[in-house]
Amino acid sequence: MLSLHGKIVAITGASGGIGEATARLLAQRGAGVVLAARRGDRIDAIAQDIRDEGGRAATCVVDVTKAEDLRRLVATTIDQYGRIDVLVNNAGIAPISPLADLDAEGWSAMIDVNLRGMLNGVAAALPVFREQGSGHLVSIVSTAGLSSVSPSMAVYAATKNAVRTIHEGLRAESTDGVVRTTAISPGYVRTDLADSMTDPHLREQTRKNMDAVGIPPAAVARAVAFAIEQPGDVEIGEINVRPTTQG
Repeated sequence: MLSLHGKIVAITGASGGIGEATARLLAQRGAGVVLAARRGDRIDAIAQDIRDEGGRAATCVVDVTKAEDLRRLVATTIDQYGRIDVLVNNAGIAPISPLADLDAEGWSAMIDVNLRGMLNGVAAALPVFREQGSGHLVSIVSTAGLSSVSPSMAVYAATKNAVRTIHEGLRAESTDGVVRTTAISPGYVRTDLADSMTDPHLREQTRKNMDAVGIPPAAVARAVAFAIEQPGDVEIGEINVRPTTQG
């Protein structure tokens, strides 16, 4: 019987959406979790809910664009639980716009959070995984860019595809069985991701699409749980999770 009992998992972007749902589900299934996000009051409240329900949860205020914050997250997890089995790189933003808008600030923000933030997680966790002799890196990517790239999503899709490529590279470098990697690509999920979109038309259209066909964040959380509950000799490399009605 596969189980998450005793797994120690740190999760970025855990103040809402997929990150919050993942923290709640993993804790319900016996994992110890550390919730990381910029909104300290929000993750503290979620962690208290988890503890009130009998789960184990701690928090760490983190800005994933800062390498030192990811190192502190890993250190906090180890201080709290003695080790870190899994790092879930979930933090992400999507200030999408047509390339012709020349939103260089938005482009940089997506590169910093979606790509550099993930790399900061790799840099913080990988040495610890190696020292422990085991570890699992899970990143929430996106179905954006899997086939054709939608208008206005070129840079967003590029950052997510870059994460996917880095995952494959890390997998290829980790065939000694010490480090496992999983890239999980959601389609439309009912989250607050649209809040990071500065273009009001794109923001409203995305919200409508999420409301019309989006799946709950718990659907992605179940995919995360499935990947990390596998025995050490099994690696779930990539999972796509989208609504059945999404084109």
